Amino acid sequence: MINKLYTSRSEGDISWSDYPRPSLVRDRWMSLNGEWSFMAKSSRDKVYYSGKIRVPYCPESELSGVGEVFRQGRFIYKRSFMIPREWEGMRLLLHFGAVDAIARVYVNGTFTGEHRGGYTAFTYDITDVAEEFNDLEVRVIDELDRNYPYGKQRYERGGMWYTPVSGIWQSVWLEAVPKEYVRSIKQKTLEKGVKLYFEGGGDGSIKLESGEEYPVRDGHATVEPGELRMWSPKDPFLYRYSARIGEDEFSSYFAIRSIEIRQCGEYKRTYLNGGPVYFHALLDQGYYPEGIYTPPSSASFEDDIKTAKALGFNTLRKHVKVEPDVFYYLCDVYGMLVFQDMVNNGSYSYVFDTLAPTVGMKKRLKRLEKRDVKAGRIFLHEMDATATQLMFHPCIVMWTIFNEGWGQVRADDMYDHLRKLDSERLIDTTSGWFRENKSDIESYHVYFHRPWIKRTDKVCMISEFGGYAIKTEGHVFNDKSYGYKMYSDPESFSKGFFELYERDILPLIEKGVCCDVYTQLCDVEDEINGLVTYDRRVVKLPEDRAKELGRRLDERYLKVCEES
Repeated sequence: MINKLYTSRSEGDISWSDYPRPSLVRDRWMSLNGEWSFMAKSSRDKVYYSGKIRVPYCPESELSGVGEVFRQGRFIYKRSFMIPREWEGMRLLLHFGAVDAIARVYVNGTFTGEHRGGYTAFTYDITDVAEEFNDLEVRVIDELDRNYPYGKQRYERGGMWYTPVSGIWQSVWLEAVPKEYVRSIKQKTLEKGVKLYFEGGGDGSIKLESGEEYPVRDGHATVEPGELRMWSPKDPFLYRYSARIGEDEFSSYFAIRSIEIRQCGEYKRTYLNGGPVYFHALLDQGYYPEGIYTPPSSASFEDDIKTAKALGFNTLRKHVKVEPDVFYYLCDVYGMLVFQDMVNNGSYSYVFDTLAPTVGMKKRLKRLEKRDVKAGRIFLHEMDATATQLMFHPCIVMWTIFNEGWGQVRADDMYDHLRKLDSERLIDTTSGWFRENKSDIESYHVYFHRPWIKRTDKVCMISEFGGYAIKTEGHVFNDKSYGYKMYSDPESFSKGFFELYERDILPLIEKGVCCDVYTQLCDVEDEINGLVTYDRRVVKLPEDRAKELGRRLDERYLKVCEES
């Protein structure tokens, strides 16, 4: 068992003062994180709390300074800020990383806009209402309305359901831009480079760190570097550049990589940059004891990614949560592949969505979908916003639309919509069960029996399994324990983990399996089935042996593909 103290817990900057958008970096910006005034009220205007809060931590968290759960809450956030004089004549953008669930924003008493959905970023141009000194107010409603994405939040937390998260939980910041400015960057991989699309941009140029320059015409640039290096987990090379497009100046980066499915003998297999790639993955839920959804600092993300790599994993399945942009940037930097889940909304039934499919029911009752017509419309909108927001990042190689039937509605239509939006990544439409017709993946969740894989014309993935649990005294959330198989000591836990792979995963590579997603990276509250404790202080497996397992999986997959 490895003991490790993490820098995120001792050296991290809990004010989250680092630049929040590494994909599009400008010089003129200001963090609005830190201390705000805060009031929590009921739907009948009863005041539950009035005082201060530390943004960007949710009021339920320790790091917020509040640390209380407010049911059916109405929240009022207030703070003042001053505009730097050197920003005069520029347009002013007010950015929010994420606010759960409905946010209404006022600047100097003027309504600026309303955003619904607690997991995606939004921006308002406040130029016309801003003054030298400004008052900012954010009114939030969060009733855990199941029509909106909620992930694993529950008021009655316990087991696989966790403490709810309300209000502002990602960075708030200001930015000064010219009248015409680039709003976002997209890219398309070409045979010898990339094509970049600068939304809102006109003419200009970009300059790589190597000194190569490329013109930008009508917001488009084709970049074919003299030295072509493909991005991968083993060589996560990023082409960094500076840009001047019209009056806008910024820095950014891109990577060149491809992901595809090929017929390989009897089975379809996954390929990265033209070579076989086996996804040795961990389920990553992104919860932290001090901040719940928001870690103490971005160093916490970095630690989690490095730990997963040190244990031999090359992929994280980001489970029903959308992280701040810096998480995906760090995955880009360190070469960690990401399967990104869409965040579930709609209804959930333990009997019909968990128990019945676990014992064999694989078709979802259509009458369950009829309950979620409104939720389905909202899900489509949020799926669109999530994919649009994250498509920049080369680390993301697959989208997961529905997990285990949670809120599942019109799955084939959702696949078609997402495929039109993103033609390059893989799509797992129904992870676990309740398969429809359209998906790139045949996706299995296996916890209580040995995996049985049927012949399929799709790529086959074990997209959840394992969940072995051990209580690490002194590093648990409370006295309750939740997991799929309990162990009493580190030696038996480690033995069980490696035997699981030897018995159930390695032999399936010859039978078409291209991926395993072990549950999970870290313990979460009652769940003690992580490979790392919830406080991130103890790693439960021997690093050298875990890394060797990852190497063996990779070599076996490569050999099978070469021999097919």
